[in-house]
Amino acid sequence: MDECRPILNTGLRGFTVATTKISDVDGKAGKLLYRGYLAKDLAHGTSFEEVIFLLLYERLPDKKELADIKALIANEMRVPQVVLQALELSPKNALPMDILQAGVAMLAQHDPDVTEYSREAALRMGLRLIAKMPTIVTAWNRIREGKSPVAPDPELGHAANFLYMLTNEKPDDDITAFFNAGLVLHAEHSFNASTFSARQVASTRAHMYSAITAGIGSLSGELHGGANTRVMQMLMEIDSTDKVDGYVNNILKTGGKIMGLGHAVYQTDDPRAYILAPMSKQMGERTGNPKWYELSELLEQKGKEAFKREKGKEIYVNVDFYSASLYYYMGIPIDLFTPVFAVSRIAGWTAHVIEEQFGGAAPKPVLYRPDAEYVGDYCGPDECSFVPLDDR
Repeated sequence: MDECRPILNTGLRGFTVATTKISDVDGKAGKLLYRGYLAKDLAHGTSFEEVIFLLLYERLPDKKELADIKALIANEMRVPQVVLQALELSPKNALPMDILQAGVAMLAQHDPDVTEYSREAALRMGLRLIAKMPTIVTAWNRIREGKSPVAPDPELGHAANFLYMLTNEKPDDDITAFFNAGLVLHAEHSFNASTFSARQVASTRAHMYSAITAGIGSLSGELHGGANTRVMQMLMEIDSTDKVDGYVNNILKTGGKIMGLGHAVYQTDDPRAYILAPMSKQMGERTGNPKWYELSELLEQKGKEAFKREKGKEIYVNVDFYSASLYYYMGIPIDLFTPVFAVSRIAGWTAHVIEEQFGGAAPKPVLYRPDAEYVGDYCGPDECSFVPLDDR
């Protein structure tokens, strides 16, 4: 093999593969836009249902439109009984993201729109998925704990309904507002790995469910959606503030990573992190256990100082760093953090699938078909000569 031949392994970084009107990430300025609106403004001023409407219909709703989409989503939250039965038959130690992916695939069998290829059908399927994914996640958690699933309450909003179905207790306004903000901030993030996966499948003209199951599979990887789970595991490993210095020093010595610090796009602190941080602090005070927030805050400070001192470079906090402790304070199991991410990101995924298939002048996606450079010169410049099995 020619040792001088470069091996391309870019992960597509630096390559623009499509245009989008859905969102923009300005890594240098630390800005995240949903259809022109700053995500931080939406997190403080809108419900998740408003953001769903914005992403799918390209504008914010008026009062009637908001009431209509809230009612539609609430009425679509129930899942077919056979899907719940399948969850009950699943091994109780199954990975929640595998359960979610399988559940979404099963939902396709019960949707009358899977055989229709149109923007309207895609919208209907997308809204059904947005509604039903929280039900699958919460039902699975209760089933594996030996409890009965809790039916959604049509009088509750999307954020409150998730927490209600998870705990069988209606959350108060503060917790609902915090969880709603988390959903808004995770709803969309341009061409990340899972969104690219969903769009790639959508480019084949596969239906919404196939595209979303691909996105879920991509999100399940620890380098993507699993980061906030690993942040919480890291905090539990450190356990106390007096161990932070030692942990950071060991990370630097061994070349490891401080989970939640660093991002593939942002060259400054993730704007979402500092919306979630004060919520984590308030939840710590509310529960009488501020340790997890205090650990996070000190670890961020010490980690940044150490990387600047020892490596001469800045390192920045990302959204996972404070969402971990916030969700933990809410009583959400650690291995559900990534499914919660999916419950939020489904809003962005569906918008991207629709844009991929029906955006632009012609309602025809361009099939994603990248090239690769073959570097497997196993037999030198010539093709290998085939040798029958008996002669090898």
